[in-house]
This record gives sequence, C-alpha cells and structure tokens, in this order.
Amino acid sequence: MGAIDSRVSSILLDRVAEWLTNSSLAGDDLENIVRGFCERIAAAGLPIARVHLTFSMLHPLYDALSFTWRRASGVTIEGYRHAAGQKPDRFLQSPYYYLLDNNLQHIRRQIPADGPAEFPVFADLRDERITDYLAFVQPFGDGSVQGMMGSWSTDSHSGFSDDMIDALLRMQNHLAVAAKMAVLGKLANNMLTTYLGGDAGKRVLNGQIRRGDGETIRAALVMGDMRQSTVYAEKEGRQNYIDTLNQFFDAIAAPFNRNGGEILSFIGDGFLAVYPCGRHKDPSKIACQAALSAVHQAQSRVAELNKERQGNNMGKISYGIGLHVGNVMFGNVGLKDRLTFSAFGSAVNEVQRLQSLTKKYSREVVASQAFAGYCGGEWTTLGEEKLRGVRQKITVLQPHPPAPTVHSEQNFHEVPQDALSEAEQVILLHRDARKQAKPPAVDKFMQ
Repeated sequence: MGAIDSRVSSILLDRVAEWLTNSSLAGDDLENIVRGFCERIAAAGLPIARVHLTFSMLHPLYDALSFTWRRASGVTIEGYRHAAGQKPDRFLQSPYYYLLDNNLQHIRRQIPADGPAEFPVFADLRDERITDYLAFVQPFGDGSVQGMMGSWSTDSHSGFSDDMIDALLRMQNHLAVAAKMAVLGKLANNMLTTYLGGDAGKRVLNGQIRRGDGETIRAALVMGDMRQSTVYAEKEGRQNYIDTLNQFFDAIAAPFNRNGGEILSFIGDGFLAVYPCGRHKDPSKIACQAALSAVHQAQSRVAELNKERQGNNMGKISYGIGLHVGNVMFGNVGLKDRLTFSAFGSAVNEVQRLQSLTKKYSREVVASQAFAGYCGGEWTTLGEEKLRGVRQKITVLQPHPPAPTVHSEQNFHEVPQDALSEAEQVILLHRDARKQAKPPAVDKFMQ
C-alpha cells in the first residue's frame, strides 16, 4: 500500500464515535461492535490493515476473548481458556506482555522489511507487509480487573503519522466505553449460562426472574452421583477431594451437556441433567435415546479416567446413574431475595430414587420402564420397586452394554500447551505472572 494523505477527517471520526454510542445503547454484542468499528475507521481513511483486540472476561472457563480484524478477510475470534503449566520462553517476548510487565500504556514500533524481529509476532506481521505497529493497554477504570488491550497495524509505506496516532488514541477511548458495556452484557450471559445452564440462563435473561415463574415441560432426566465421596474426602483431604470431584464431573457429566441435553444443577457430588422434549412419542424417543447415548459416552470416559488414576496409584471412582422420563416443573423457587432456577416435581424425585437403586442392584446405570420403552434396544429387568411417594411399583431395568464402536466423543485431558495460539499463551502467561510478585500494574489489568 502506498503513502496516503496523513490528514484525518475529524468529521468522519465523530461519526464513528456516534455509531459506537448508538451501538452501546442498542445493546450490540462485542463482535458486532468490533467488526463495525474496524470497518468504519478504515472507511474514514485510516490506513488500517490489521486490528487485534483482546478483552478480559470474568468467566469461570475463559480468561479473555480476542478479535483479529484484517482489511482483506474480516474478523476472526478466539477464546482463551484457563490453563496451567510452564509456557515456552518465546511467548515472554510478546509486545502485550512487555507492556504489562513494564507498566506501559503504549508501545510503537516501525517494522523493517528485513532484519531481526524484536518480538516473534513481528515476523508474522512482516509477512503481511505491516510497516508500523502500535499496541496499547486500556483498563476499564482504575483498579478494574476488566480491560482491553490490542494493537493497530498499517501496511502504508510511510507508516502512521502523528495525526493518525492521535486519531487512533482518541477512538480507542470511545471503543473502550462501548466494549465495556458489551463485556458487561456478555458477563451477565456468561455467569448465568455457566452457573444455571444454557437454556435456564436464557430464560432468566429474558425476564423469568420472579419467584414462581416457570412452566411444566416434558424431559428425559439423568441423575448421577459419585459413590463413597465421604471416604474420599476423609482419606484424600480437601483439595485432593475437590480435584477428584472435578475429574469425575469432567469425565461423567460433560456428555450430558450437548445434543439437546443440559446439566441443570450440581448437587454435592452429583448432578441433574435434562433433555427437554415434546409430549408426543417421537420427541420423547429422541430425548431418551440422546440421554442413553450420553450415558454410554460417560461410562467410557469414566473407565478411561479410572485407568489413568490406577496408573497414578489413585483409587477407582465409582458412580450410579438413574434414567427416567416425565413431566417436570422448570422455574424459580426459593426465598424472595435468594432464588434458584431448577427442575422439580415428582419425576425429579423419582429419578433421584432410581439412581439410589444402583447401590441395591450393584449396577452403574438403571432406568425406569418408561425410559427404556422410549429408547428401545436391549434391557435386563432387575426387579420391581416401590419408590417412596409413588403409588404404583416401578419396573427397574439395566441397559445392555453398547456396541464396541461407541467411543467417547471428546478427550477429557488438558489441551496441550502447544495447541494454544500465541495470543492465548500470552494471556495465560500474564495470569500466571500475577502470582509471581510482578509490579502492581500487572496485577490490576486482567484475570
């Protein structure tokens, strides 16, 4: 790209700032704000070839969300996962880490066409014919652990002029305000969907927040529970027990959180999953078959986990799963100022009692006749039981083992560090650095 007029139109930049304000008031999400902003500053005459923006997120599973906009290809998005472990030294040479570690707000570098690269990312930018690079850190207020950091890059032969840098810094503040509003909206969604589940979180966000709000739905129900948890807690100690419990949940519960299923709640060392469905035969059949498929995956995953634990001289984890189908009430219950969103009713009580029968029959999985009837396939009848609170006896069955071709859909081990992107490793490096007595400026930016 050749040299361009270094003057920047204040009128057009004011229009971009106005658009950011209107987008914030309209509740636009972060992706639309970033994409629209980048396209508009480029259209206003700024010679932007690449924009990289990373937003810290208060989220139990992710540290940050990153957007990279390129003039030729648009926006790509990455989520930066929580992780642990040592990172390769080359990632310590990131411009972002340099900013955080040295308590700087900006760093500008002109990138020559050849010669050594000061930071590893500059070699990649050089391949994109980038000539000038301006990185920044923008906290969302004093003392805030939420914030934005990013970089502006140009492929103009003459690089950024002072007018362009002034315009970018000016627009950076407007973008930070709009992004903060979007991050707060994303935060609310993240918290609700992580702690309540996807469907329940959406219901609350859509206004189903009063005590008693809810509805009756039909669903396939799964109740799982870890065996001998008290023994584990006493034998292994608090932290080892928590780690074991999380390993158990990673292995057994994850399959029930996809393909129409949702983990509705974790109850001590157990969980309740639901597969909402219509009231007719076909929807019930689909939901029950999806739940049973998830059971087979969960069994395979726990078997793999126990194999790994045995290799580490750790005890085997045992469990019980109950399967049922029926009508449940789905909504808010509790105190006026302290509510929970869950499923409750007779069908939930019945699946909980079915799960407890796995102890009596020494089986990992049992199901009601209603559930097995919708699933089809081969089952072994274990007996008839009178469940507390249920007028009629219920037939209890055990599913036959799945075909040998059924395997776990996902590997539940940690993602190798080499599989993480460079930007992702930088975010994780920054998080780890906070634990190593870095300067206060490093501590205050992001979680």
